[in-house]
Amino acid sequence: MSANDPGPGLLVVTGPPGSGKSTVCEALADRWEPSVLVEGDAFFRFLRRGMIPPWLPEAHAQNDTTVRAAAAAAGGFAAGGMAVVYDGVIGPWFLPAFARLTGLDVIDYVVLLPPVETCLKRVETRIGHGFTDLDAARHMHDDFVRATTPEPGAANPPGAVLTDLPDDVAGVADAIVAALASGGSRYPVAD
Repeated sequence: MSANDPGPGLLVVTGPPGSGKSTVCEALADRWEPSVLVEGDAFFRFLRRGMIPPWLPEAHAQNDTTVRAAAAAAGGFAAGGMAVVYDGVIGPWFLPAFARLTGLDVIDYVVLLPPVETCLKRVETRIGHGFTDLDAARHMHDDFVRATTPEPGAANPPGAVLTDLPDDVAGVADAIVAALASGGSRYPVAD
């Protein structure tokens, strides 16, 4: 980290499967020092026996427990003075609980939301990734669209929602850094 770019305390980069989270999070974590990349999917790999695929409705309790552990870990690294980039599916519907569990007063929250066709193509062409369910990916994309589109007269969704994304990783990372710099990604944690 530097005086010109202090980096985040905790930056959550989220979105539906295929939105580009993992690729851009790696690039973001390389921008600051010291930095930590917390991969939300890694916490699901800790589940040893009886794991329910996390995109299934019956996985709710398992997912809640796993994400709580990830939030505590991410918050612990940030409290230690490191720039933390969290890569995982944390929808706006779960953000208040996740943010509280970090133990921090404020976090940064960015939703990557490219067109559904882009996400589905990426999911379909993945190699070596455990998630390839196109129906579930479409459903999660729809959930993010609903959660980030305010009703007339309603408050804007939390953090920054980036929909018109550049085609290159560096460009997306720059857009996220711009959201950080403008304060548009700030999410104060409620008690």
